[in-house]
This record gives sequence, C-alpha cells and structure tokens, in this order.
Amino acid sequence: MRAVILVKSPKRLIAAKLRKISLDAFPVSGQFDAVLIVDVGGMAEVKEVVDRVQAIGGVERTETMMEVQ
Repeated sequence: MRAVILVKSPKRLIAAKLRKISLDAFPVSGQFDAVLIVDVGGMAEVKEVVDRVQAIGGVERTETMMEVQ
C-alpha cells in the first residue's frame, strides 16, 4: 500500500528533511510545499509516518492520501 503525504511548511529545505523518512520526497508548487510518498503495510504505519512528519519543525499541516487498489 502506498501513501502520499502533502506537507505545508514555509521552510525552504523541508523536502530534504522529508528525505530522511523516504527518498521519494520532493518540493512542489501550489497549496503545499512538498510531497512525500511512502510504502506502508497498513494504517498504523501511515499514522507513524505522519506523526514523524508532523514532528519536524516548521511543518504547519499535512494531508494524506492512500492508494486505492
């Protein structure tokens, strides 16, 4: 299962910090500032990853989308 986590943060290097969680993280333009894509085993693991993202200084909010299979 794959999760896409959108991250809002005014920090310029937020994508670099997200790469410590998953190499599949990159900055984007628009309403959010970065995207993190992670492979997870279930909802509990998604929550753990989101909690880690939200613990990063400067993260204002996140929005998570799950791959539908």
